[in-house]
Formats: sequence, C-alpha cells, structure tokens
Amino acid sequence: MILGLDISTSITGYTLLSNEGQIESVGHIDLRKEKNFFRKAALVEQRLNQITSYTEIEAIYIEQSLHSFRAGRSSAQTLSLLSKFNGVVAWMCYNLFSLEPQFLAATSARKLCGIKVPRGRKAKEVVFDFVLDYADGFDVEYTRFGNPKPGYGDRADSYVIAKAGLICERQKAQDLN
Repeated sequence: MILGLDISTSITGYTLLSNEGQIESVGHIDLRKEKNFFRKAALVEQRLNQITSYTEIEAIYIEQSLHSFRAGRSSAQTLSLLSKFNGVVAWMCYNLFSLEPQFLAATSARKLCGIKVPRGRKAKEVVFDFVLDYADGFDVEYTRFGNPKPGYGDRADSYVIAKAGLICERQKAQDLN
C-alpha cells in the first residue's frame, strides 16, 4: 500500500493506493478554519492515526514543498510556513508508520504519470482532468456552479503523488531483480 500526500496548511490531500494501483482511500483534511499551526498539525496527525489502523503502509510519498519564488505567487513567509508544516507532517509519518517518507516534486510526479501540461493551461486543471479520466474510484462533489468543492484538487494532487510513488516503488523492485 502506498500513501501519497499533498500537504498544505489550508487543505491536505491524501490517497492510499494498493500495490495494484487501485484507490483504497482518498480524502482531504480541511484546515482552513484552524488558525493555530500546532492544532493544524494535530488534525493531520489524528487522520494519519486513523490511516495506521486502516491498513499496512509500505511506502509514503509526499509532494515536495516549493523552494523558490514565482512572480505573483508565494511570499518568503508562506514558503517558510509550508516547508515547516511539510517537515512536521513528514516527521509524523516517520514516527507513526516507521517509514522514511520520500519527497517528489510535482513536476516529476506528473511526468512519471505521463501528464503533460499544455502551454497556457494550469497544471492543477490538467491534473484534475487526468485523475477524473484515469482513476477508478475517484469521486467528486461539485458546487451548485459546477466547480469541484474545495479539497478535491488536493485529493487529485495526492493521487498523482501516490501513483508516481507506486511507479517509483515498481522501478526500485525491478532494479533489485
């Protein structure tokens, strides 16, 4: 079983994939209403604890946090907070599952999954469409305006991280043989 995480201080997405690539569980933890950093971490830990009782995790893959500025995007403070939260959740995973989490850049994960983002399109939209088209068992709730409800984009991102993690695990096993 592979656990894929898309960690954020607003909404953290998670996906559990079987070794055959089937979705066993997919969800998100909505942290937007919680303002305290440590309470946010406690909420994520609570869900991770539930996952530990659910099944045997063999590998954990986490989307690597951003390391550089992009025009009009995240400030230094935001990047620092995200890196700190990513580290805290990675430690929780190590502590709870006794596994060292592996970090994957979003671009690398998309490439491993065969997702190409055409010029002019947003990566989030392309990923979401890919997951809807190719991931059996990925259900979405929509707003009355036809947009995915908050958290479903994070679920899709966590699916891509888990799927890329599964591909990495298969490559490792193949290299050993």
